[in-house]
Amino acid sequence: MPAEPVAPPAVSEDDPGGRTVRRLVTVVALIAVLPALYLPGLVHNFFDLKIYMSAMEWWTAGNPLYDYVQPDRVQGELYFTYPPFSALLLWPFGLLRLGATVTIFTVLTVLAVVLTTRWLVTPVIARHDLPRAFTLTVAVLLVLAVESTRETITFGQINMLLVVLILADLLFAVPQARRWAGVGVGLATALKLFPGIFIVYLLATRRWRAAAVASATAAAATLLAAAIAPRDSWRFWTHELWATERVGRTDYTGNQSLFGLLSRFTAPEKPDRLLWLLVVAVVAGYGLWRAVRAARAGDALTGLTLTGLVGALVSPITWTHHIYWFVPAVVLLADAALSADRPDEVRRRRWLAGLAVGTGALIIYGVVSFHDWGVAPVRTDDPVDFVLRNGYVLLSLLLLVVLPVHSTRVAEKSHQMDRLPQ
Repeated sequence: MPAEPVAPPAVSEDDPGGRTVRRLVTVVALIAVLPALYLPGLVHNFFDLKIYMSAMEWWTAGNPLYDYVQPDRVQGELYFTYPPFSALLLWPFGLLRLGATVTIFTVLTVLAVVLTTRWLVTPVIARHDLPRAFTLTVAVLLVLAVESTRETITFGQINMLLVVLILADLLFAVPQARRWAGVGVGLATALKLFPGIFIVYLLATRRWRAAAVASATAAAATLLAAAIAPRDSWRFWTHELWATERVGRTDYTGNQSLFGLLSRFTAPEKPDRLLWLLVVAVVAGYGLWRAVRAARAGDALTGLTLTGLVGALVSPITWTHHIYWFVPAVVLLADAALSADRPDEVRRRRWLAGLAVGTGALIIYGVVSFHDWGVAPVRTDDPVDFVLRNGYVLLSLLLLVVLPVHSTRVAEKSHQMDRLPQ
């Protein structure tokens, strides 16, 4: 009699082939979901990048840089608002065709996502013996799925350049006391002002030399721009810097700052400035206090993440594509959840894992990608609206309080590389 066919063995959890299949399915599923997440953002059509390039053409033709204005259905009118040093770096791109500039900006943003995600995730992989290639791939795809990354790419923003400069400085150069520590933060500050909060962080943590280098670098870049474009530089620093209406409506839901939250209570009027300054002082004081504690405990990543969240909250205008700092927050939460492996830490592990997943879900879904908040100022008039329109503000405040600080992080294996990764 012919032998009965033998059924193939079931795939077990320890079967390498089964693990490979599951990992491949996970990666393919994430890749398949990405286009759907990017679909709403296609309407932006690289709008910000087009403003930059049009402003560069206007400037090259001999017109005052800060006179350039472009109509917008939501904001009314938008201007070129970056410091003159940014204009110097953007000017060469104005000589290229728009398609080439779009391609360059998109490719550089994706490369920056890959590089910075590797910096954040590699120590976690080493600490918990995770599969390197699979974990890095999933992490990169998830960061590409986050609303801040999507908005950066579809608007044609420069945010990831700033992130590379800041992370390279504060994760590697400053902890290792490199001679060039502070240069990255200084350049980022000269490009877009917002990173100046990290100079405050360096001062608060008594990194005097790095703070001096950062300040000197920002000043040198600013003076270079002033030497090349003196009139535009004088106008920016004496007038345009203080004209917040040039950036856009503060009450628009895309402005996820404390001033944006207050503006949505009082729209169409502006909120009381003294109230805002009081709230800013309390939030900044508490957030930087926790950041300093983290830095003194040797936890550089938590320190800079808390500082980034503080900067996003206290800035008058913080668009959704500015808030990269939820990404390292999720890495920190996941790392802490994986580290809580003792029986008495089960509840803490579940809380941290749930918070990591919840944060990840919120920043992937976002606050503006799938909602049309209209073009007219509308007050926040009910609790549901309040939560929906201030999701990132509320999440930032929560993370300032609960983000864990790990005093043993430096002593653990592979926390920092001996040199800056390539």
